[in-house]
Amino acid sequence: MQRLLTFALTLAVAAPAFAQKAGPDPKEVKAVTDKAYDFLKGRQKDDGSFEPVKAGPGTTALIAAALVRLGKPIDDPVVVKALASVEKHVQKDGGVYAGFLQNYTTSIALVTFKEANKSGKYDAVIANASKYLKTLQQGGAVDALPFGGFGYDAKSRPDVSNAHFTLEALLAAGVPKDDPAIKNAIIFLSRCQNLAGEGNKQDYAKKATAADKGGFVYNPFDATNAKSAKRTPEGGLRSEGGMTYAGLKSFLYAGIGKDDPRVKAAIDWIKQHYTLEENPGQKDSGLYYYYHVFAKAMDALDEDIFTDAVGKKHDWRKELFETLKKKQADDGSWKNLNGQFMENSQELATSFAILSLSYVTKK
Repeated sequence: MQRLLTFALTLAVAAPAFAQKAGPDPKEVKAVTDKAYDFLKGRQKDDGSFEPVKAGPGTTALIAAALVRLGKPIDDPVVVKALASVEKHVQKDGGVYAGFLQNYTTSIALVTFKEANKSGKYDAVIANASKYLKTLQQGGAVDALPFGGFGYDAKSRPDVSNAHFTLEALLAAGVPKDDPAIKNAIIFLSRCQNLAGEGNKQDYAKKATAADKGGFVYNPFDATNAKSAKRTPEGGLRSEGGMTYAGLKSFLYAGIGKDDPRVKAAIDWIKQHYTLEENPGQKDSGLYYYYHVFAKAMDALDEDIFTDAVGKKHDWRKELFETLKKKQADDGSWKNLNGQFMENSQELATSFAILSLSYVTKK
């Protein structure tokens, strides 16, 4: 008996800290998000919207979705006003926009309405928005690079950012994973990955360096732009953190398994570049956008502890929480000093931050 007790005690002492429950303390998360809520409540306009208004209903929709995911009821005053503001932008064609960024804001709004659709109130809006998004998808020859992609509207060139938002929205609307719109979006996204092979026969992928292999690029058309800063000396394109997490998230959401070469390659790239200090490949540019796709992709990967390329284990939920907690201002907001992509707007940066935090507590 003494031997058994000694053995059990040895195991308990030797067991790694990660054997215990992963993630941050929910009470600490609530304290941080409550502080953010108070900030947002004070910054909400009378019409329910949030700055920057030039981005249309996007920021307002992101905030509403995040608050609902964090547990705020749909009759919460801030949520009610935000949803009503977004709903005012529903167009006759089914889109949700304010004259531009049609795909981007419709996709975000659709996911928001899905999160808030507790009683079926938004069934028709979601269905119509889904149909509208499908009309924006690039068609033409299957072998052509734009095929299956999504841009800001039906005419603009597609990119990974728009494509991942749209794919997420379509799936949230209930579009089957074997629907042509989903399958074709995956074809486009595969052509945006630095992984030469059946999924990507583009020349730039064949020239990917070891540091870029497996990651995703924002705009594969940069490969033909000699002046693009995204090009490598070898003639390839640099992989970026935000786009890689967005691509991985899309694959996993679409039902592509972890044994798929594309998923394996993306995970390998992330293992090599795991960090929350910056957006790999872009430094502090789009940092809060990066946090939100990081959170969604890691949550979809469904691994409480992520092991990087050197064998270091990461309680990613806790690390993400601690990173955002440290960056939160005294007034409850977040702000990126790098103004690219409008993240110097407290409302926009805060929307991405609280959306990220909605994934740090395992559901």
